[in-house]
Amino acid sequence: MDPMLVFDRDAVRKHRDRAAATVASVGDLLCDAAERLLDRLDDMTGGFAQALDVGGRGVVAPLLRARGIAVVSSDLSTPMARLDGSCVVADEEFLPFAPGSFDLVVASLALHWINDLPGALIQLRRVLRPDGLLLASMPALGSLGELRTALTDAELALSGGVSPRVSPFPDLRDCAGLLQRAGFAAPVVDLEEIVVRYADGLQLLRDLRAAGETNAVRARSRAVAPVGLFPAALAAMRADDGRVPVTMRLAMMTGWVAGRSP
Repeated sequence: MDPMLVFDRDAVRKHRDRAAATVASVGDLLCDAAERLLDRLDDMTGGFAQALDVGGRGVVAPLLRARGIAVVSSDLSTPMARLDGSCVVADEEFLPFAPGSFDLVVASLALHWINDLPGALIQLRRVLRPDGLLLASMPALGSLGELRTALTDAELALSGGVSPRVSPFPDLRDCAGLLQRAGFAAPVVDLEEIVVRYADGLQLLRDLRAAGETNAVRARSRAVAPVGLFPAALAAMRADDGRVPVTMRLAMMTGWVAGRSP
C-alpha cells in the first residue's frame, strides 16, 4: 500500500453516490457550514461574476446564485452532480477546467478526502483569474473527537485492537501552510466550531452516512465491526443531559491570486 495514498478514492465516490439520495436530510447542517464560509464574502470589496463550486452537494450553488454569482459545480459522484443542473462530474484531484476560468472558487467541506491536497489546491489556484479568491473549509484536528475516542476505547475493550474508523484531520497551521505552498497570496485560516447534540446517538451515524462521510481510509478494516462496538461507543459519549454531543472544528481557508487583499 502506497503510504502517500491515505484515502480510498473509489470508496469516497461510492459513498457520495449512495448519499445523493439522502443528502437532503442533512441539508441544514451542510447549509450552516456553507453559510459560515460564504459570510466572508460580506467583507470583500468588489464582486465576483463566475464561481466554481467544488463538491457542494447541492447546497453551495443556490447560496452563491442568491448572491447574484453565476456558478458551475463539480463533483466526484455522478448522482451527486445531478443535484445541480450545471454540475460537471470531475475528480477534485484532476480538475478539467482551463486556467483562469473563474474569479471565485468555493470548496465547502469538499477537500478532506483528497490524497494530494497540495496538488488539488494548486489546481484550484490555476483555474482562478488574477485577483481571484479561494474560499474553502475542511474539518480540522479535533473534529469528531468524541466519536474517535469513544470508538477507540470501545474497540480496545471488545477486541484488544483498533482499526482507523475516523479520518485523520489537519491542524490549522497545516492548512495555512498548504495555502502558502500552493501559491496563494494573503492566506488566512481561522476556526469555526459547531457542536451538535443528538438525542439519539444512532442519528449521528445516519447523518454521516447521509452526507457521504463514512470511513474511506485505505487502512480501514474490511471485517465486520465487533458486535456492540457502536452502541458501546455511543453510550460512552452520552453527556449528563442524556444527549450525544459531537464537535466539528472547521478550518475556514481564504487565499487570493495575484496578491489581491480583501
